[in-house]
Amino acid sequence: MTRADSIDDFARLTDGSTLVIQRWLPGPVERVWRYLTDSDLRKKWFAAGQMTLDPGAPLELVWRNDSLSDPGDPRPAMFAAEQRMPSRVLAVDPMRSLTIAWGNGTVTFALREQAGRVQMTVTHTGLADQGAQRIIAGGWHMHLDILAAHLSGAPRPSFWSGWSRLQSIYDGRLSS
Repeated sequence: MTRADSIDDFARLTDGSTLVIQRWLPGPVERVWRYLTDSDLRKKWFAAGQMTLDPGAPLELVWRNDSLSDPGDPRPAMFAAEQRMPSRVLAVDPMRSLTIAWGNGTVTFALREQAGRVQMTVTHTGLADQGAQRIIAGGWHMHLDILAAHLSGAPRPSFWSGWSRLQSIYDGRLSS
């Protein structure tokens, strides 16, 4: 890996309301794309939800983060066992990028293959609330850590304990 290939695992704010986080993942890009667009594969690291890859198509994301956590890893009281978010597909460039609506903003997943690896960049816009930024940054961080572990065959980190640990880190990193 060269210096140009290195990335910081932590999310960063690029302006007051846009969060960007990146990961290098084992390729090929076609496999990573399937884990992004196929509900059965996506629920193993992020959220379920049938997706039609057409701009304007409805999408409902369904999170069950308890299933991404080890037994005995308690869910924080502020979260339900299941969370749902109605959304829609905004733009699709197969094997390169996918943009979906997310509340008052968007989330774009950009993929770039290089030497058998895939760099995934997640850009989440519309996050004006600082409290939400920290919660969401920790969530993206853990979801991408789980995806990277799953794709590489490494043991999966437990979502809730990892997310809880990251909250204090992101409190410091994203403070204004």
